[in-house]
Amino acid sequence: MLPPDGHGVAGKVALVTGAGRGIGAAVARTLSQAGAAVAGLDLSPEAHGPGSPAVCHRADVSDPAEVERVVDGVERELGPIDILVNVAGVFRTGPVTDLTDEDWASVFAVNTAGVFHTCRAVAKGMIARRSGAIVTVASNAGGVPRMGMAAYAASKAAAVMFTRCLGLELAEHGIRCNVVSPGSTRTAMQATLDPHSVLDGDLASYRNGIPLRRIADPADIADVVLFLVSDRARHITMQDLYVDGGAALRA
Repeated sequence: MLPPDGHGVAGKVALVTGAGRGIGAAVARTLSQAGAAVAGLDLSPEAHGPGSPAVCHRADVSDPAEVERVVDGVERELGPIDILVNVAGVFRTGPVTDLTDEDWASVFAVNTAGVFHTCRAVAKGMIARRSGAIVTVASNAGGVPRMGMAAYAASKAAAVMFTRCLGLELAEHGIRCNVVSPGSTRTAMQATLDPHSVLDGDLASYRNGIPLRRIADPADIADVVLFLVSDRARHITMQDLYVDGGAALRA
């Protein structure tokens, strides 16, 4: 039976990375509105006003020591972390032959290693308590080849498989791990792309358009995250849910 709030999130402690803006800020607001005590982690914490994280820490997810410090601080301030949502990400575009070593390393440092650092730090406590929910926000580019996006797509694909493997390891402890893979979403990252080619597709780059004919709002992604961390999804783990308006034509 579901709790009176309909989600089972009220009163829980959530840590959201990349909470300063875009999808991360939307996830933090949505979880807060559902009654969770939300801690944000971001290199540039900017969230303010109703629904903002209860506390927001400036930290770099690519630095394992900073991540451990934030996790310890959140658990001292708010209590044991019940929910972890990995949203922090960086974007580098360009042909593979033009990518620098720094481009490649920086994308993987945040998008892949950052997920590993936060999951490792938070999962230890979840295992001891035998409960918890982890969601990694990846990208449909992690499952569909994209021209000019090799580093980003590869880093997201790695984060997806890492999260699913983690879910397999943690299932016996009552911890669920899932992935949300958005398509085009109205964020600062999306603003660098041509909206017409996104909606209509681009034959020259072998890219499909969006069947639903709209670009997602960050709230669309946040609502799916809320579902996956809630008691409504209590029997769902190791899944990768595409939220892209059908753009990936995923079977």
